[in-house]
Amino acid sequence: MYWKKALAAAVFFMLGMLQMGCGSSLDHKSESLGREEEEAEHRIVVGFSQLGAESDWRSENTESMKSSFTEENGYTLIFEDGQQKQANQIRAIRMFIQQEVDYIVLAPVTETGWDTVLQEAKDAGIPVIIVDRKVDVSDDSLFTCWVGSDFELEGKKAAEWLNQYALAKGLASGDIHVVNIQGTKGSSAQIGRTKGLADAAAANGWDLMAEVIGDFTRAKGKEVMESLLKQYDNINVVYCENDNEAFGAIEAIEAAGRKAGPDIAGGEIMVISFDGVNEEAIRYILEGKIICIAECNPLHGPRVQAIIELLEEGGKPEKWQYVDEEIYSANETVKSLMIDGMEYKVTILTQKDRE
Repeated sequence: MYWKKALAAAVFFMLGMLQMGCGSSLDHKSESLGREEEEAEHRIVVGFSQLGAESDWRSENTESMKSSFTEENGYTLIFEDGQQKQANQIRAIRMFIQQEVDYIVLAPVTETGWDTVLQEAKDAGIPVIIVDRKVDVSDDSLFTCWVGSDFELEGKKAAEWLNQYALAKGLASGDIHVVNIQGTKGSSAQIGRTKGLADAAAANGWDLMAEVIGDFTRAKGKEVMESLLKQYDNINVVYCENDNEAFGAIEAIEAAGRKAGPDIAGGEIMVISFDGVNEEAIRYILEGKIICIAECNPLHGPRVQAIIELLEEGGKPEKWQYVDEEIYSANETVKSLMIDGMEYKVTILTQKDRE
């Protein structure tokens, strides 16, 4: 009988040790979870409604936001892709309001149609920061501030580059036969870049033959360029409102047996573009397939983060915040531009910029 009592005692002892061990493990897990919950409570929650992923620029813009609003930086980011639909973005903003986020960041697909949902955010006491494209609302107090590019200035830079190039080459105004592959209709980038070209064409007497929507995508850029080449046999300049459209347009030009290049008097088609965010764009500039690119800076994350930190400290950010941007070319014909009394240097790219 003794051995049974000894065995029972040993079993009870082991069970007790196991319980102590389990208890210790559970305590550690509980402490860990408690710390995580406490850290989460102190994080700033940002809801970001991105309009989509239609271009390389947009992907860079999204990555800039994601790399800025990390847990390590003290943030919880709720990201929603609008897939180029305003209804999806409005739905996302209302979800952010229900989740009681601290800040809403909106990259709007178009300028109009935001008054109601932004009023809802204001009523909920949630600051809204607009990035990239602007919003056209009846009351500017519906958003805290805007961060982005001066799209009309970008258009003026690209158009003035063409003007200076034509003058340097001795081309008559009537020799410029240009088509515009526009971005998403109604977006700030499309409105500004289209106006920059249209105003210059009217002022300089260029033959602006067509303005066709390309939706900022490579596929659409190729599709509309194929159609334009069939309609007009004298195109010698194509003004693409972003790089992806330009890549597609170049594919169409080459498939039609034409050449993208600067010798428009010799039958080549000059391609002008915007953004300049990836290696392919730089390669095309160096190869002469794209003659110049007006930069559009996508790295808005750090600037938006700085705005939020200022607001957290009780500060008041400037309402309109433009990012600094350049204009690039590998062709040395034009080295500076004078626009509205301001001089803008053209950054001349070389092979070293690609390496």
